[in-house]
Amino acid sequence: MQDGLFDTADVTLPPERVLMSLNPEYYELIWQRLKRHEFRRRFLQGRPTTWYVYLTTPLSTLAAVIDLDEAIVDTPRSIADLAEQSRVGNGASVFEYLQDLKRGFALPIKNVREHAGFTAAELADMLGGFHPPQGYILIDKHPTWAGVCDKLISTDVVRELVVENPAPIT
Repeated sequence: MQDGLFDTADVTLPPERVLMSLNPEYYELIWQRLKRHEFRRRFLQGRPTTWYVYLTTPLSTLAAVIDLDEAIVDTPRSIADLAEQSRVGNGASVFEYLQDLKRGFALPIKNVREHAGFTAAELADMLGGFHPPQGYILIDKHPTWAGVCDKLISTDVVRELVVENPAPIT
């Protein structure tokens, strides 16, 4: 504190809670330890996030919570190179996904917790209607979603995984 003011340079922000969809195929790659990053065209910068995962069809379930480290923001080529380092053969598809942008986002996966979850029908009942998220939703800006996510994490964890993310090769 200086002259009655706080120095905010050393303040660590708590993780931002986000809701995003994920294809079950990619979710299973995490459990197989073959996927250590989530790649996105746009995302938050400068803070870690807690990702509430809606698994798309055929599962159609909100079932997992994934802790993500602060996003790595770089050129599509650099993000694709990171994808290739993590899983041989993945760089080309990540580059294709990001190539029309100036920058892409690689979200390092730290920890995964799976719960029994809520089906799309149960979510529709709890929320008064439901459509799978496109992009991401900031949960704490939507009190109804915050309640659903709080309810999810109050249930037992079915399985859990800590993901090791080695430093990128330079």
